[in-house]
Amino acid sequence: MISRKMMTGTVFVITFLAACGPAPVKQQPRVQVPVTEDSTFLTGTFFVVRHAEKNPGADSTLTEAGLKRAGKLYRILKDSGITRIYSTPFRRTLQTGDSLRILGNIDTALYKPDSTGESLLYEISRNNDWGKKILVIGHSNTLIPILRSLNTFPRDTIGENDYNFLFMVYKGRKLSKVIRTRY
Repeated sequence: MISRKMMTGTVFVITFLAACGPAPVKQQPRVQVPVTEDSTFLTGTFFVVRHAEKNPGADSTLTEAGLKRAGKLYRILKDSGITRIYSTPFRRTLQTGDSLRILGNIDTALYKPDSTGESLLYEISRNNDWGKKILVIGHSNTLIPILRSLNTFPRDTIGENDYNFLFMVYKGRKLSKVIRTRY
């Protein structure tokens, strides 16, 4: 059996150590890791479009004209070497890329529409898709922020009735090029 003096001594030692707090941990200075020359971050070929014409409603489908436009987008991009489609989770954006997804057997990744393009950049990084050819399908209020997040500086605005812009962004480590066309 433990004696009363031993118990008192043990409680004293535990109390004393607890009052002293944890031993100070020497913080190692953070070392910045330089981006190497062969880094592919923010590189690749990006085909950026707005979803095609839509029916009224918050999560609507494409109209007949929208389905035709989606088919035209497929015909333009079917031989472009796209390896992944990035779309918001809305039916109209998913339908815009469906022909390419189904006929081209291309995976689709979802991103959240935002006013900065950060969600798209995060998903591209998460899927290790930098340096590849990607189709991005967005909305009238997200295309310009997406183009800016790719370090391009478009002078365009996308109106509520503009469904036919196709931005082709070619991003290398040192040079970038943006071509805007209509389809």
